[in-house]
Amino acid sequence: MQAFDYVRASSVDEVVSLLAQNGDQARVLSGGTDLLVALREGRRRAKLVIDVKGLPETSQIEYSAQGGLKFGASVPCHRLYGNKEVSAAYPGLMDAAHLIGGTQIQGRASVGGNLCNASPAADSIPALIALAAVCVIAGPNGTREMAVEDFCVSPGRNALQNGEFLVALKLPPVQANSGAAYLRFIPRNEMDIAVVGAGASVQLDEGRNNFVSARVALGAVAPKPLYIPEAGAALAGKPVNAATIEEAAKIAQDAAKPISDMRGTAEYRKHLSAVMARRAIEKAVERARGI
Repeated sequence: MQAFDYVRASSVDEVVSLLAQNGDQARVLSGGTDLLVALREGRRRAKLVIDVKGLPETSQIEYSAQGGLKFGASVPCHRLYGNKEVSAAYPGLMDAAHLIGGTQIQGRASVGGNLCNASPAADSIPALIALAAVCVIAGPNGTREMAVEDFCVSPGRNALQNGEFLVALKLPPVQANSGAAYLRFIPRNEMDIAVVGAGASVQLDEGRNNFVSARVALGAVAPKPLYIPEAGAALAGKPVNAATIEEAAKIAQDAAKPISDMRGTAEYRKHLSAVMARRAIEKAVERARGI
């Protein structure tokens, strides 16, 4: 492990100040399950590590049916799916939280950290995009917000500027007759990286027979997780049936620009993009219908 200074931050302003002073030589410790491994292996360098886990802004969960969900970037996965109200309201997010590493990792790993890593194959990001999540970012110029689909720039790079860090994530209130899901395809059952991941959210009409709106996202098929608004638009106003869903899945497949690597060929991933998008939409519909 390389040597670095460690600071346990006492305020958001202190974090911003330390980040601004130290530039890319400073790293934020949120969950730490990726950062500490990267530092040990030399894939990242840091002279200063700033622990933000003790800040109220990064460690609290706030939820109400009317106001939606806001949770700190350092909230570990187990606290999210262990919260009965949050788990019941946002099962699509829980799908992803249960897949970030194994159970022991989930005791420390955070959705915020998973997002900041900006891996194209991250499990949390398609789910967050499908749920229209918003990033709360603190920096030298105060606080700003950004849609999750705009946060990742390229593999391993996010949109944070010098002095900025992710404080929290906000999800809008759950609408009536709505559902969401995240699914991934992997060659083994746990602790693996997605070959393709798909997130979807839908809102149905009162009869639950027609789509009102939808959001679809894919992971591991492009340099960054993909929000595919055209797929959601293809569902809106249409009847809930196999043909409608297949059309949206085909649009998602067309948007995918995968590469070949040790987990699968580009052609295989292209095929799976439609399969996983269709399955995620179908699961979201089942949840919207209370099945």
